[in-house]
Amino acid sequence: MERQRRIIWYKPWHPYAFILLAIVGLFIFRLGPMAFAFVMSFTRWDLLTSPEWIGITNYLELFTTGDFWVVVKNTFVFALVYVPGGLLVGLLLALLINVKVKGIGFFRALFFSPLVTSAVAIGMVWNWILSPQYGIFNYLLEVIFHVEGISWLGNSATALIAIAAIFVWKEAGFYMIIYLAGLQNIPVNLYEASATDGASKFQKLRWITLPLLTPTTFFALVISLFRMLRHFELIYAMTRGGPGIASTTLPYSIYQNAFIFYRIGYASAIAYVLVLLVGVVTLINFYYKRYWVKYQY
Repeated sequence: MERQRRIIWYKPWHPYAFILLAIVGLFIFRLGPMAFAFVMSFTRWDLLTSPEWIGITNYLELFTTGDFWVVVKNTFVFALVYVPGGLLVGLLLALLINVKVKGIGFFRALFFSPLVTSAVAIGMVWNWILSPQYGIFNYLLEVIFHVEGISWLGNSATALIAIAAIFVWKEAGFYMIIYLAGLQNIPVNLYEASATDGASKFQKLRWITLPLLTPTTFFALVISLFRMLRHFELIYAMTRGGPGIASTTLPYSIYQNAFIFYRIGYASAIAYVLVLLVGVVTLINFYYKRYWVKYQY
Protein backbone atom coordinates (compact mmCIF):
# COMPACT_ATOMS: atom_id res chain seq x y z
CA MET A 1 0.00 0.00 0.00
CA GLU A 2 2.83 2.38 0.87
CA ARG A 3 4.55 1.68 -2.45
CA GLN A 4 1.31 2.34 -4.37
CA ARG A 5 0.78 5.63 -2.52
CA ARG A 6 4.33 6.74 -3.46
CA ILE A 7 3.64 5.98 -7.13
CA ILE A 8 0.32 7.84 -7.06
CA TRP A 9 1.96 10.97 -5.69
CA TYR A 10 4.60 10.98 -8.40
CA LYS A 11 3.93 13.24 -11.39
CA PRO A 12 5.98 13.52 -14.60
CA TRP A 13 6.59 17.22 -13.99
CA HIS A 14 8.15 16.72 -10.54
CA PRO A 15 11.79 16.49 -11.80
CA TYR A 16 11.36 19.71 -13.75
CA ALA A 17 10.15 21.49 -10.64
CA PHE A 18 13.50 20.80 -8.95
CA ILE A 19 15.50 22.33 -11.82
CA LEU A 20 13.07 25.19 -12.44
CA LEU A 21 15.15 27.75 -10.54
CA ALA A 22 18.29 26.74 -12.41
CA ILE A 23 16.49 27.07 -15.76
CA VAL A 24 15.04 30.47 -14.81
CA GLY A 25 18.49 31.62 -13.67
CA LEU A 26 20.01 30.41 -16.94
CA PHE A 27 17.58 32.45 -19.01
CA ILE A 28 17.68 35.56 -16.82
CA PHE A 29 21.40 35.77 -16.05
CA ARG A 30 22.98 33.97 -19.04
CA LEU A 31 20.92 33.63 -22.20
CA GLY A 32 18.94 36.82 -21.62
CA PRO A 33 22.00 39.12 -21.39
CA MET A 34 23.60 37.32 -24.35
CA ALA A 35 20.52 37.97 -26.52
CA PHE A 36 20.34 41.57 -25.27
CA ALA A 37 24.02 42.16 -26.10
CA PHE A 38 23.51 40.73 -29.59
CA VAL A 39 20.67 43.19 -30.25
CA MET A 40 22.72 46.04 -28.77
CA SER A 41 25.61 45.27 -31.13
CA PHE A 42 23.45 46.74 -33.92
CA THR A 43 22.80 49.97 -32.04
CA ARG A 44 24.55 53.11 -30.83
CA TRP A 45 23.97 53.43 -27.10
CA ASP A 46 25.76 55.39 -24.37
CA LEU A 47 23.64 54.23 -21.38
CA LEU A 48 22.21 57.76 -21.04
CA THR A 49 20.08 58.10 -24.14
CA SER A 50 17.82 55.67 -25.96
CA PRO A 51 19.55 53.11 -28.21
CA GLU A 52 19.72 54.10 -31.88
CA TRP A 53 19.53 51.33 -34.49
CA ILE A 54 22.52 51.58 -36.87
CA GLY A 55 22.61 48.09 -38.42
CA ILE A 56 26.04 46.59 -39.02
CA THR A 57 27.91 49.89 -38.61
CA ASN A 58 29.65 48.72 -35.42
CA TYR A 59 30.94 45.59 -37.16
CA LEU A 60 32.11 47.58 -40.18
CA GLU A 61 33.97 49.95 -37.88
CA LEU A 62 35.58 47.00 -36.13
CA PHE A 63 36.96 45.40 -39.28
CA THR A 64 38.14 48.66 -40.83
CA THR A 65 39.95 49.99 -37.75
CA GLY A 66 43.65 49.26 -37.46
CA ASP A 67 43.60 49.32 -33.66
CA PHE A 68 41.08 46.47 -33.58
CA TRP A 69 43.42 44.15 -35.48
CA VAL A 70 46.22 45.04 -33.08
CA VAL A 71 43.93 44.06 -30.19
CA VAL A 72 43.07 40.78 -31.97
CA LYS A 73 46.78 40.07 -32.45
CA ASN A 74 47.39 40.81 -28.76
CA THR A 75 44.63 38.36 -27.82
CA PHE A 76 46.20 35.59 -29.92
CA VAL A 77 49.65 36.30 -28.46
CA PHE A 78 48.19 36.14 -24.97
CA ALA A 79 46.49 32.83 -25.81
CA LEU A 80 49.70 31.38 -27.28
CA VAL A 81 51.49 32.07 -24.00
CA TYR A 82 48.70 31.27 -21.55
CA VAL A 83 47.10 28.13 -23.01
CA PRO A 84 50.19 25.93 -23.55
CA GLY A 85 51.96 27.53 -20.58
CA GLY A 86 49.10 26.86 -18.19
CA LEU A 87 48.71 23.26 -19.34
CA LEU A 88 52.44 22.54 -19.20
CA VAL A 89 53.01 24.06 -15.77
CA GLY A 90 49.85 22.40 -14.45
CA LEU A 91 51.03 19.02 -15.75
CA LEU A 92 54.49 19.43 -14.23
CA LEU A 93 53.01 20.40 -10.86
CA ALA A 94 50.62 17.44 -10.97
CA LEU A 95 53.49 15.04 -11.71
CA LEU A 96 55.42 16.61 -8.85
CA ILE A 97 52.69 16.25 -6.22
CA ASN A 98 51.28 12.91 -7.38
CA VAL A 99 53.08 11.13 -4.57
CA LYS A 100 51.99 9.73 -1.23
CA VAL A 101 54.28 11.37 1.30
CA LYS A 102 53.59 13.10 4.56
CA GLY A 103 52.75 16.78 4.16
CA ILE A 104 51.99 16.65 0.43
CA GLY A 105 48.61 18.27 1.11
CA PHE A 106 50.41 21.45 2.18
CA PHE A 107 52.21 21.73 -1.15
CA ARG A 108 49.01 21.04 -3.09
CA ALA A 109 47.31 23.87 -1.21
CA LEU A 110 50.35 26.09 -1.75
CA PHE A 111 50.37 25.60 -5.53
CA PHE A 112 46.60 26.07 -5.66
CA SER A 113 46.49 29.24 -3.54
CA PRO A 114 47.23 31.79 -6.33
CA LEU A 115 44.03 30.72 -8.07
CA VAL A 116 41.83 31.82 -5.16
CA THR A 117 43.79 35.01 -4.51
CA SER A 118 42.34 38.31 -5.70
CA ALA A 119 43.58 39.18 -9.20
CA VAL A 120 43.87 42.84 -8.20
CA ALA A 121 46.05 41.94 -5.20
CA ILE A 122 48.22 39.73 -7.42
CA GLY A 123 48.53 42.56 -9.92
CA MET A 124 49.67 44.99 -7.23
CA VAL A 125 52.28 42.56 -5.91
CA TRP A 126 53.64 41.80 -9.37
CA ASN A 127 53.73 45.51 -10.18
CA TRP A 128 56.16 45.84 -7.29
CA ILE A 129 58.16 42.73 -8.28
CA LEU A 130 58.57 43.94 -11.89
CA SER A 131 59.14 47.59 -11.02
CA PRO A 132 62.11 48.99 -13.04
CA GLN A 133 63.37 51.02 -10.08
CA TYR A 134 62.94 48.92 -6.93
CA GLY A 135 61.55 45.61 -8.19
CA ILE A 136 63.13 42.43 -6.88
CA PHE A 137 63.04 40.75 -10.32
CA ASN A 138 65.34 43.32 -11.93
CA TYR A 139 67.52 43.27 -8.82
CA LEU A 140 68.04 39.51 -9.13
CA LEU A 141 68.81 39.84 -12.84
CA GLU A 142 71.52 42.41 -12.09
CA VAL A 143 73.01 40.53 -9.13
CA ILE A 144 72.95 36.98 -10.52
CA PHE A 145 73.17 37.40 -14.30
CA HIS A 146 74.64 40.93 -14.49
CA VAL A 147 71.83 41.92 -16.84
CA GLU A 148 70.48 45.44 -16.70
CA GLY A 149 66.81 45.47 -15.73
CA ILE A 150 64.09 46.88 -17.93
CA SER A 151 60.59 48.23 -17.47
CA TRP A 152 58.71 44.99 -18.05
CA LEU A 153 55.27 46.57 -17.91
CA GLY A 154 56.24 49.87 -19.48
CA ASN A 155 57.78 48.33 -22.59
CA SER A 156 55.39 47.55 -25.44
CA ALA A 157 57.49 44.50 -26.39
CA THR A 158 57.28 42.83 -22.97
CA ALA A 159 54.13 44.10 -21.21
CA LEU A 160 51.69 41.60 -22.73
CA ILE A 161 54.08 38.63 -22.36
CA ALA A 162 54.70 39.54 -18.72
CA ILE A 163 50.97 39.66 -17.94
CA ALA A 164 50.36 36.36 -19.76
CA ALA A 165 53.18 34.71 -17.79
CA ILE A 166 51.72 35.99 -14.51
CA PHE A 167 48.32 34.65 -15.52
CA VAL A 168 49.93 31.25 -16.16
CA TRP A 169 51.41 31.37 -12.66
CA LYS A 170 48.01 32.31 -11.19
CA GLU A 171 46.00 29.65 -13.05
CA ALA A 172 48.48 26.75 -13.02
CA GLY A 173 46.97 25.36 -9.81
CA PHE A 174 43.63 24.90 -11.55
CA TYR A 175 45.16 22.72 -14.29
CA MET A 176 47.26 20.96 -11.66
CA ILE A 177 44.06 19.68 -10.01
CA ILE A 178 42.64 18.56 -13.36
CA TYR A 179 45.82 16.69 -14.27
CA LEU A 180 46.10 15.22 -10.79
CA ALA A 181 42.63 13.70 -11.18
CA GLY A 182 43.68 12.31 -14.57
CA LEU A 183 46.89 10.82 -13.17
CA GLN A 184 45.07 9.10 -10.34
CA ASN A 185 42.66 7.47 -12.82
CA ILE A 186 45.44 5.70 -14.73
CA PRO A 187 45.47 1.99 -13.73
CA VAL A 188 48.44 1.15 -11.52
CA ASN A 189 48.82 -2.28 -13.13
CA LEU A 190 50.06 -0.63 -16.33
CA TYR A 191 53.03 0.83 -14.46
CA GLU A 192 53.65 -2.47 -12.68
CA ALA A 193 53.64 -4.40 -15.96
CA SER A 194 55.99 -1.90 -17.59
CA ALA A 195 58.34 -2.05 -14.59
CA THR A 196 58.43 -5.84 -14.97
CA ASP A 197 59.48 -5.34 -18.60
CA GLY A 198 62.26 -3.01 -17.50
CA ALA A 199 60.75 0.34 -18.55
CA SER A 200 62.45 3.46 -17.22
CA LYS A 201 60.61 6.38 -15.62
CA PHE A 202 60.88 8.37 -18.83
CA GLN A 203 59.49 5.47 -20.87
CA LYS A 204 56.56 5.15 -18.45
CA LEU A 205 55.89 8.86 -18.84
CA ARG A 206 56.22 8.76 -22.62
CA TRP A 207 54.25 5.61 -23.39
CA ILE A 208 51.75 5.33 -20.51
CA THR A 209 51.19 8.60 -18.66
CA LEU A 210 51.07 11.10 -21.52
CA PRO A 211 48.91 9.01 -23.90
CA LEU A 212 46.38 8.20 -21.19
CA LEU A 213 46.29 11.84 -20.15
CA THR A 214 45.20 13.00 -23.61
CA PRO A 215 41.46 13.09 -22.64
CA THR A 216 42.40 15.21 -19.63
CA THR A 217 44.56 17.43 -21.82
CA PHE A 218 41.71 17.89 -24.28
CA PHE A 219 39.33 18.86 -21.47
CA ALA A 220 41.88 21.29 -20.02
CA LEU A 221 42.51 22.75 -23.47
CA VAL A 222 38.84 23.53 -24.04
CA ILE A 223 38.46 24.95 -20.55
CA SER A 224 41.59 27.10 -20.95
CA LEU A 225 40.13 28.83 -24.01
CA PHE A 226 37.21 30.04 -21.90
CA ARG A 227 39.27 30.83 -18.81
CA MET A 228 41.51 32.96 -21.01
CA LEU A 229 38.66 35.48 -21.12
CA ARG A 230 39.10 36.06 -17.37
CA HIS A 231 42.43 37.88 -17.61
CA PHE A 232 40.74 41.30 -17.67
CA GLU A 233 41.45 42.01 -13.98
CA LEU A 234 45.20 41.56 -14.30
CA ILE A 235 45.43 43.94 -17.25
CA TYR A 236 43.28 46.44 -15.39
CA ALA A 237 45.39 46.20 -12.24
CA MET A 238 48.79 46.24 -13.95
CA THR A 239 48.84 48.21 -17.21
CA ARG A 240 45.34 49.51 -18.06
CA GLY A 241 45.99 48.12 -21.53
CA GLY A 242 49.19 50.12 -22.04
CA PRO A 243 51.64 51.28 -22.99
CA GLY A 244 49.36 52.58 -25.71
CA ILE A 245 47.34 49.50 -26.65
CA ALA A 246 50.28 47.08 -26.41
CA SER A 247 48.61 44.97 -23.70
CA THR A 248 44.98 45.59 -24.67
CA THR A 249 43.16 42.36 -25.49
CA LEU A 250 39.58 41.77 -26.58
CA PRO A 251 38.17 41.23 -23.04
CA TYR A 252 39.79 44.45 -21.82
CA SER A 253 38.71 46.31 -24.95
CA ILE A 254 35.11 45.29 -24.22
CA TYR A 255 35.36 46.77 -20.72
CA GLN A 256 37.11 49.88 -22.01
CA ASN A 257 34.54 50.66 -24.70
CA ALA A 258 31.55 49.82 -22.51
CA PHE A 259 32.42 51.47 -19.20
CA ILE A 260 35.04 54.11 -20.06
CA PHE A 261 33.93 55.33 -23.50
CA TYR A 262 30.26 54.35 -22.95
CA ARG A 263 29.99 52.74 -26.39
CA ILE A 264 27.76 49.83 -25.39
CA GLY A 265 26.85 48.84 -28.93
CA TYR A 266 30.46 48.82 -30.09
CA ALA A 267 31.53 46.83 -27.02
CA SER A 268 28.76 44.31 -27.68
CA ALA A 269 30.00 43.87 -31.25
CA ILE A 270 33.52 43.17 -29.93
CA ALA A 271 32.06 40.65 -27.49
CA TYR A 272 30.37 38.72 -30.27
CA VAL A 273 33.49 38.73 -32.41
CA LEU A 274 35.30 37.26 -29.41
CA VAL A 275 32.59 34.62 -28.96
CA LEU A 276 32.92 33.73 -32.65
CA LEU A 277 36.71 33.38 -32.43
CA VAL A 278 36.55 31.17 -29.32
CA GLY A 279 33.76 29.10 -30.86
CA VAL A 280 35.71 28.48 -34.07
CA VAL A 281 38.84 27.44 -32.18
CA THR A 282 36.76 25.14 -29.94
CA LEU A 283 35.12 23.47 -32.94
CA ILE A 284 38.55 22.92 -34.50
CA ASN A 285 39.70 21.27 -31.27
CA PHE A 286 36.68 18.95 -31.24
CA TYR A 287 37.25 18.04 -34.90
CA TYR A 288 40.92 17.15 -34.48
CA LYS A 289 40.64 15.40 -31.12
CA ARG A 290 40.03 12.05 -32.86
CA TYR A 291 43.61 12.16 -34.16
CA TRP A 292 45.38 12.51 -30.82
CA VAL A 293 43.02 11.75 -27.91
CA LYS A 294 43.32 8.16 -26.62
CA TYR A 295 40.77 6.84 -24.16
CA GLN A 296 42.37 3.44 -23.74
CA TYR A 297 45.14 1.21 -25.02
